[in-house]
Amino acid sequence: MSMNKYDFLFLQQRRKVLGKLGALGIAALGLPTISEAGQTDTIQLPFENGERPLVSDLPQKGSVILQRNRPPLIETPFEVFDHGVLTPNDRFYVRWHLASIPTTIDPRTYRLSLHGNVEKPFSVSLNELVKGFPRFDIVAVNQCSGNSRGFFSPRVPGGQWANGAMGNARWTGVRLKDLLNHAGVREKSICVRFNGLDSGVIPQTPKFMKSLAVDHVLDGEVMLAYAMNGEPLPVMNGFPLRLVVPGWYATYWVKMVDDIEVLDRPDDNFWTATAYKVPDNHFANVHPGQTGVKQVPISKMLPRSFFTNVKDGDTVRVSTPTLVRGIAFGGVNALRAVQLSFDGGRTWRDAQLGTDYGRYSFRQWQTTVTFTQLGRQQVMVRATDSTGQVQPSTPNWNAAGFMRNVIESVNLNVA
Repeated sequence: MSMNKYDFLFLQQRRKVLGKLGALGIAALGLPTISEAGQTDTIQLPFENGERPLVSDLPQKGSVILQRNRPPLIETPFEVFDHGVLTPNDRFYVRWHLASIPTTIDPRTYRLSLHGNVEKPFSVSLNELVKGFPRFDIVAVNQCSGNSRGFFSPRVPGGQWANGAMGNARWTGVRLKDLLNHAGVREKSICVRFNGLDSGVIPQTPKFMKSLAVDHVLDGEVMLAYAMNGEPLPVMNGFPLRLVVPGWYATYWVKMVDDIEVLDRPDDNFWTATAYKVPDNHFANVHPGQTGVKQVPISKMLPRSFFTNVKDGDTVRVSTPTLVRGIAFGGVNALRAVQLSFDGGRTWRDAQLGTDYGRYSFRQWQTTVTFTQLGRQQVMVRATDSTGQVQPSTPNWNAAGFMRNVIESVNLNVA
C-alpha cells in the first residue's frame, strides 16, 4: 500500500501521542495535576490574582501557561508572538468545553460521517478524506471569544485569560464546500451542525455542537483541517480533524470532528441556541448591571493589535533609536494599517507592515522611535481593517467577558 506524506505523519503522530500518554499514565488527555505537570516556574499575568504555573510536559506541548486542568485551558505565553507570524504548535493555546476527551484516536479506524438533509450521506476514513478531496490551505487566527477576559473591570466569571488565548497557523485540510457538494445538499437546508468526540462527565451534559448557516459553510473558506503548520494537529488542538472558520471566534472551531449533519430546521442545541451570546451592538458593550439588552450569537472577530517586543515598565535609552514591533490582525476583514501614538492618542503615525499571509492572518508591524525626553512615555497602538473599522479607545464590557479589542498601550521608562 502506498503512503503519502500525511499517511506517514498521521501514523507517526499516533505513535508519539500514545507514547507520551502511556508514559504519563493519566486519563482525560493525560493532563496531570498542577503539582505533577512539570512546573518549572510561574508567571504573573497583568491583573489581579494573575499568578499562573508555567508547565512544560503536557502532551505535545512546550512551555505554556496552565489556566485549568480539566477541561484543559492552556494559554500561550505572550513572548511567543514576537518570534514570528505563525504560532508554534507546541505553544498554541488550548480551550476545551467538556471534560471527557479521548486519549487515543487511531487514524486507521477513525471515520467522519456526513448526513442529514443531503442526497448521498457518506462516511470516510481519514486516509480517504486526505486522498479523495482537494487539499486546501489557509492562514488564519484562532482566537477564543474570551481572550483577554482577565482585564475586564468589573471582573466577570470564566477563564481569566490574558492576551494569549489566540494563535495563528497555516491550516491544511479540505473545504466543507467540497464535502457538501459531494453529498448533495437538499433544498430547504438551513444550517450545518458539527459534533466532536469530546463529551461531558455526566450524560445530562449537552454535547458540544456548533452550527453555521449553509451559505457560510459553502463559501469556500470554511474547512476541516487535518494539519497545522505542516504537521498533524496536536491532540489537544483537535486531532484528527477540527473545523476552521476563518474570521470567526474559536467557539465555532469544533475539535475532533467526527459528525456533520445538514439540518432543514434551526439548530436548537444548547451551545448554538443558548450559549455564547453577546449584546446586539457592534462592540458587544453594556454597562454593568444593565438589563433588557437583546442578545445574539457571537460570530465575527474584530481588529486587534499588540506590542510583542516591549511591555509595560520596560526601560529604553534616551536619544537612541528604539525598535518597537508587534502583531495585528483585521478579524473578519483584512488588515489595512497599524498606527502608533506617542501623545495619548491625539495624533497617530503609520507603522511598517510585514509580509501579508492573507486577510485572516497575524501580520507583523514595526517602527523605530527616538525618545528625546527622560521619564515615562506612553505608546499606544491601534489597527484598522479594510473597511475602515478602527479599534476603540475605551474597553467594552459584558457579563460573559467576550470580544475585547480595545487599543493597547505600554508605559516605557526613558532613561
